[in-house]
Amino acid sequence: MDGDDRAKGTRRDVPAVDQPSPHYVIRVKGHLDARWATWFDGMHLTNEDDGTTTIDGPVVDQAALHGLLQRLRDVGVPLISLSQAETDH
Repeated sequence: MDGDDRAKGTRRDVPAVDQPSPHYVIRVKGHLDARWATWFDGMHLTNEDDGTTTIDGPVVDQAALHGLLQRLRDVGVPLISLSQAETDH
């Protein structure tokens, strides 16, 4: 029996069921222009009255979330908070 025979039925790289991407809410200092939404993978941007911007939407996985945070860091946008929003199932 070779390695492929033993591994049948035990693949860990394929999810058992399709689950929706988790929804995150990121608050940053300052107001971001609406054109930034494409830079943040189409997430929704809302400029708040207190001088902050809320960036929210689904993020496919942790790697994508880290990528978004790196983009903010790279352009010098100060991060205020990050939270995963509750989703209805």
